[in-house]
Amino acid sequence: MIKAVIFDIDGTLVDSVDLHAKAWQEALAHFGHEVAFADVRAQIGKGGDQLMPVFLSQEELDRRKDAIEVYRSNLFKTRYLPEVRAFPAVRELFERILANGQQTALASSAKADELATYKKIAGIADLVDEETSSDDAERSKPHPDIFEVALSRLGGIDPSRRSSWAIPPTMRRRRVKPICARLGSCAGGFQNRICGGRAASQFIATPPICCRGSSNPDCFRKGRRGRYVAPRVHC
Repeated sequence: MIKAVIFDIDGTLVDSVDLHAKAWQEALAHFGHEVAFADVRAQIGKGGDQLMPVFLSQEELDRRKDAIEVYRSNLFKTRYLPEVRAFPAVRELFERILANGQQTALASSAKADELATYKKIAGIADLVDEETSSDDAERSKPHPDIFEVALSRLGGIDPSRRSSWAIPPTMRRRRVKPICARLGSCAGGFQNRICGGRAASQFIATPPICCRGSSNPDCFRKGRRGRYVAPRVHC
């Protein structure tokens, strides 16, 4: 039985992936690094501590990591944050989860002040039981630290039975069980076979319920002989 749902927020509850990518691209350019938008977007979903090493040398990270992060953060808040919009039916989804007697939590690589703004944009500030941001963990995603902090704050949850929603493939390989309900299965700019080559920002915030016996076509997968087979997960 599902007792709680932990959500990422960027590209899952709010349509912000492209805006984050633009902010990072401009910030890197400001410090002398011209990076293609597609290359930056492919890294969205990570925190800045994990994203910057993809494009910068260790020597430059040691010298200017904090300055770059401050510049990017201010740029995003002033230029791009006002453009962020919620995906459809996010509040209705949270209301449904709470009506089912389940807890909700947010686990995001965003800063705490950004997370507070996102909750207002999505209209869920009064519907979130627990939350964690990049301020609450030593390492940001794709490391599982933020999710583990969120899990520890939710009462009555057995960690050995945890699942995860909307996570990048690097985290999907880390102690994560199969899930029976998906919400924007690929986080940020990550693309894989589950998304059909699409990023999470192209999904609306209404998860198909993929339990055994589901008739939802989004839950079906191709079998070995090319035929589509129904899910076999008990929920």
